Amino acid sequence: PLMISALGIFVCLVTSFLATHISPVRTEHDVEKVLKVQLGVTTILMTAFLYPVADWALPKDFEITNVSEDIIKGSPIKACVCVWMGLWAGCLIGFITEYYTSHSYQPTREVAQACETG
Repeated sequence: PLMISALGIFVCLVTSFLATHISPVRTEHDVEKVLKVQLGVTTILMTAFLYPVADWALPKDFEITNVSEDIIKGSPIKACVCVWMGLWAGCLIGFITEYYTSHSYQPTREVAQACETG
């Protein structure tokens, strides 16, 4: 977890540089686009750099005992798959939430219109 957090800090710095220097927010309309780019870039960079870090930091084979005393065999790739699933699930949740809550898309506009007319 510590190495994942450290990698996240590095990725955050790169993504922040991207958002402030390469594709900054110039108008109010740009905010949504820049946030989408940040979410996507962060997920892609973490996915790309996670395996080399895990391969370097974790032993080739390891065992973990769970609560019911079962032994689970692990490896760097198995650990990465768990983190990758969380990364991409979070990205997907972010984009879906943005679709259903942003005024730029139809579902939110329909709710707003229904509230006006009752």
